[in-house]
Amino acid sequence: MKRKKTSQRKTNETEIEITLDLDGNGQFQINTGIDFFDHMLDSFAKHGMFDLNIKAKGDLGVDDHHTVEDVGILLGEVFKEALGDKKGIKRMAHALVPMDESLAMVAVDLSGRSYTVLDLPFKKSKVGELSTENVGHFLESLASSGKMNLHAKCEGENDHHQIEALFKALSRALHEATRITHESIPSTKGVI
Repeated sequence: MKRKKTSQRKTNETEIEITLDLDGNGQFQINTGIDFFDHMLDSFAKHGMFDLNIKAKGDLGVDDHHTVEDVGILLGEVFKEALGDKKGIKRMAHALVPMDESLAMVAVDLSGRSYTVLDLPFKKSKVGELSTENVGHFLESLASSGKMNLHAKCEGENDHHQIEALFKALSRALHEATRITHESIPSTKGVI
């Protein structure tokens, strides 16, 4: 079963195309126009072992909000579509990732229901050109359109380290949750 999907999203604010292969080997080609966000998505692909291509053009002259939000929305949709009926997936997983003084913790359930709980105590308003408030918004957008439960928490002194550990933990948890471990749909309902 091929678990690869390409999708596009075009609005008056952004134009985005994403290709995701859940069973890749961490290859990536990402350009959102926001260098630090690109770096985080590169890390997400590499540490999650997802092949990921993202091309995004957004109204960055306004700010980074619409681009970050719409990448999150489309990435969640692509994840959901690439999973198909979710037959055999592990479904739930978590990851702890340290980066120097920082620690990130992420737990996911690919439940078909969206819910997000975040504890992201960033100190600065931006890292590079990425607004730190949009990190949480990216996660909420991803979880909502991907129909997943996502809990994320980080701690530390350096916002760069916290955000990078967070993206790595997210990718590790999603990699584990998307692995095929058995033959049936992992739900007492029989569907997800």
